Amino acid sequence: MNEWHELDNRYMMSTVKRIPIAIERAEGNYLYDTEGKKYLDLFTGLAVNILGHLHPRIVQAIEEQGHRFLHISNLFLNPPAIQLAKRLVEHTLPGGKVFYTNSGAEATEAAIKLISKWISKTKSHKNGIVVLKNSFHGRTLGALRLTRQPSVYQDFPQLSFPIYEVEVNEIEELEELCIKEQPAAILVEPVLGAGGVITLSSEYLMAIRRICNEQQMIFALDEIQTGIGRTGKLFAYQHFSFQPDLILFAKGIGGGLPLGGIIAASHLANVFQYGDHGTTFAPSPLSAALGNAVLDVLLEEGQLERGRQAAEELWDQLTALQKKYPQILHYIDGKGMMLGIRTHLNSDEVQQLQQYLLQEGILVNVTAKTVIRLLPPLTLSAAEIDFFINKLEHYISYRLSVKED
Repeated sequence: MNEWHELDNRYMMSTVKRIPIAIERAEGNYLYDTEGKKYLDLFTGLAVNILGHLHPRIVQAIEEQGHRFLHISNLFLNPPAIQLAKRLVEHTLPGGKVFYTNSGAEATEAAIKLISKWISKTKSHKNGIVVLKNSFHGRTLGALRLTRQPSVYQDFPQLSFPIYEVEVNEIEELEELCIKEQPAAILVEPVLGAGGVITLSSEYLMAIRRICNEQQMIFALDEIQTGIGRTGKLFAYQHFSFQPDLILFAKGIGGGLPLGGIIAASHLANVFQYGDHGTTFAPSPLSAALGNAVLDVLLEEGQLERGRQAAEELWDQLTALQKKYPQILHYIDGKGMMLGIRTHLNSDEVQQLQQYLLQEGILVNVTAKTVIRLLPPLTLSAAEIDFFINKLEHYISYRLSVKED
């Protein structure tokens, strides 16, 4: 493992602080390192492996599509991609259309271009996009303008379109800004991910829909992390009684391979015309085939409901643990299999907790420096939930006993 760490430092650009384990294989809800150690994967490639690793339907789709074709260019009709687009539209915005990308950041770029094209086509006087404080929408230069985390956007060149930043769940501030500045669109994550797992209230989301209707603005939802079953519905907005105008998706849809895109409602479906946007690789026929397999498992084989039930059990046990140890566990935020555990620990102490769980064979993520982020697979079992909760409680009780001594 040290050899891989050394080679990584020598040949790979250091843009990520990596966990020092080299992965050799994966199966089910587990990763195995090159030394044979087994790890329960509770952040699934940052919300990508929604069905765990090497799910039989995913492997089957790889084999079947792999024997047909892997790349044909988007100048030809691509049956797996067309089928997937049809299913996505029918389950979200009937009458709409899909534009595929290779990633979440590219989905954000596509959304920016579509909003800009909409402004031009409608000859609207509106301009700019409203985003939330601490939101994250990608790292490419366009997406970077919408990402409101200084450590991420730093001092890279900024594109010229206006960006307006507002506080999470503050309806009055949003209303005043939209009336005064006349932006063209509002883009939000239903649950902020990298920003610390912060859930938008139903009142706030409904207020965004109302404001967009009143001001003739585009309501865009970044469901890159919250979508594809992560919160217990196919997309998180489906917990509520409204429809967005634009949905950004990626991560879980590709079954482990790169795939993303936007779903535009009917009134935006034909904003892009020939030559307005494009990409060489998206949609990958293989990724699209895997996307169809993911939807098969979630919607036709009952995994969406089983995952919802598993998430409910995980929430129940974490809530009980928080009530038992309120001096350590502050509260739990999120939805479904997207959880943020807020503690009374500082960043160094949270890192120590993460390292302890790593040693015990559990992989968790830390975001916003002090929030333990869980993005488990929907295939998480009751035994695996018990294993995680027992290890977490063991660490908390040990920490409290040391503190008392």
